[in-house]
Amino acid sequence: MTESTRGSGPRTRLTRRGRLLLAALGLLLVVGAAVVVLLLRETGGKVKSLVVPEGWRAGQVYAAVDKSLGVQPGTTRRAASEAGLALPADARGNPEGYLFPATYPVTNKTTPGGLLAYMVDTANQRIGKDHIGAGARRQGMTVYQTVVVASIVQAEADTAADMGKVSRVVYNRLAKGMPLQMDSTLNYALNRSTLTTTHADTRTDSPYNTYARGGLPPTPIGNPGRQALDAAIAPPPGNWLYFVTVAPGDTRFTADYAEQQRNVREFNKIRSGGSAG
Repeated sequence: MTESTRGSGPRTRLTRRGRLLLAALGLLLVVGAAVVVLLLRETGGKVKSLVVPEGWRAGQVYAAVDKSLGVQPGTTRRAASEAGLALPADARGNPEGYLFPATYPVTNKTTPGGLLAYMVDTANQRIGKDHIGAGARRQGMTVYQTVVVASIVQAEADTAADMGKVSRVVYNRLAKGMPLQMDSTLNYALNRSTLTTTHADTRTDSPYNTYARGGLPPTPIGNPGRQALDAAIAPPPGNWLYFVTVAPGDTRFTADYAEQQRNVREFNKIRSGGSAG
């Protein structure tokens, strides 16, 4: 969600990650402080499958791998820095954005480092395709920056159909020198997934605080899937600068700030239990 009205009280926002968490409460397992979706399928008692959903952060992937392999919490996080992953130079050793969402086989010989390497290799195959590089150049971006944009699109879009428009908002705001003001990046800075962002939150001192800092965050904020990557390289034309999901399936995009304020007021009224009319 982009910039909303500024008042004395908290500003409430609904991010795609937050809505997905609420929708999937019945399927969630709590691993430490992170909420992790872990889907394992037994095959002949020897092979399992680990499903990494689109948009998961690296921390969620690490926790899921620990759980799947039955190792101590924190083992996979340590392995990420020791496994010699085939990451692009721009990543500076941080695999965020390159743990590609997919279904991965797990056997009794699978190691945390080996599984992470498989994920990164899968990402390199998908992200390294010629059309991704060509699309990045069309947008004036590096491939790594495109993955950053795709991670924001993955986190912010309410539906797959909205991904292209969210991507266009990102590029339009960058072109105008406007801060992105995305709640998803702020949530990443604060290591949370929440429905509420306050004025105090927007003063957080972090390179991921796109309210206070211009440009893209320094790394992806999650691991985007194919649709988000496609949206990042080929957004539809449009002059949108703002958006807010007023209700599930009802995301409103606009270039007019006054209209955005009206949409946010309607969103807040619905969130507080009042009538939208």
